[in-house]
Amino acid sequence: MKSLLLGFAGVLALSALAGPDEFPRTASGKPDFSGRYDIATLTRYERHQDDLEPNIDAETAAQREEGAIRRYEYGMRDRDPNRGPPPKGGYVDARSYDPVWFDQGLRMFEINGRIPTSILLDPPNGKLPPPSEQGIARWRAWRESRDESRGRYDNPENLSLQDRCLYLGYVSIPALLVVYNNIKTIVQTDDHVMILIEWVHWARIVRLNAEHLPDDMRSLAGDSIGYWDDDTLVVETTSFFSSPGEPREGFEVVERFSPLTKDSLLYRFTVHDPNHVAPYTGEMPWPKTESKMYEYACHEGNYSMFNTLRGARAQERAALALEEESSDAD
Repeated sequence: MKSLLLGFAGVLALSALAGPDEFPRTASGKPDFSGRYDIATLTRYERHQDDLEPNIDAETAAQREEGAIRRYEYGMRDRDPNRGPPPKGGYVDARSYDPVWFDQGLRMFEINGRIPTSILLDPPNGKLPPPSEQGIARWRAWRESRDESRGRYDNPENLSLQDRCLYLGYVSIPALLVVYNNIKTIVQTDDHVMILIEWVHWARIVRLNAEHLPDDMRSLAGDSIGYWDDDTLVVETTSFFSSPGEPREGFEVVERFSPLTKDSLLYRFTVHDPNHVAPYTGEMPWPKTESKMYEYACHEGNYSMFNTLRGARAQERAALALEEESSDAD
């Protein structure tokens, strides 16, 4: 496994020798971003507190990659299916899946010879800006809405859009990595660009050289328009619909897609979010892949939603029975 991964790293290093001038182009002469991109990476979204600098050297990056590979191989080791329970007080691995189902990436990415310690590059500390007073108030309201005593499990609509397998904004716009299903697909024409987000199967439609829709025409993914700045595709998205778990009123995102190598693009984004005290910017390469998308079925037909609500009703019946027993005893 390790030799395979190191060999793959060598392939990526060789491909990076080709410059953006060799990037494929459309008949109209624009960079052709159509294709599939696997953005899984070991590089963190925010800079770790132990990383004092925005970049690290190749030796440090290699050590981190080797550590990630060792952890992956340890998680994939053969285990006796008939083994006994762990000792009392011992460690219990309570994660949802085995490592084979995760795809968070085993390599740190490189941009023009730099190995960043985070995707975020502004603020300069590589961390999200502090929440604003508005943001704190919104998140408190959201946490209160998650309180079971407030009827969180009374009906499907009370659960978040993520719980309902409808939409996950923080991996769609900006388009960022998650624990698995990290392939993004782009389909490009002269007047539209489609960006398919694998997690929660969301297709973003970007209208090129168009005007924004009226502000009162809002949607979960907002209204995206794009234009060309030389060889860079600039996408501006506004008019987001807010929900309790996705407080996006006033949220604006500017994304920039630029050729990086002949088989990768540079993705850069700036977010203006009134829930934070300042905008923030990040960037990462999107390397092309021959891998195909795998359906993100979420909880396969909402079976888990049914079981969640049924479990809540069972808890309510048990609580009522306990109250009746207590009343009879009195």
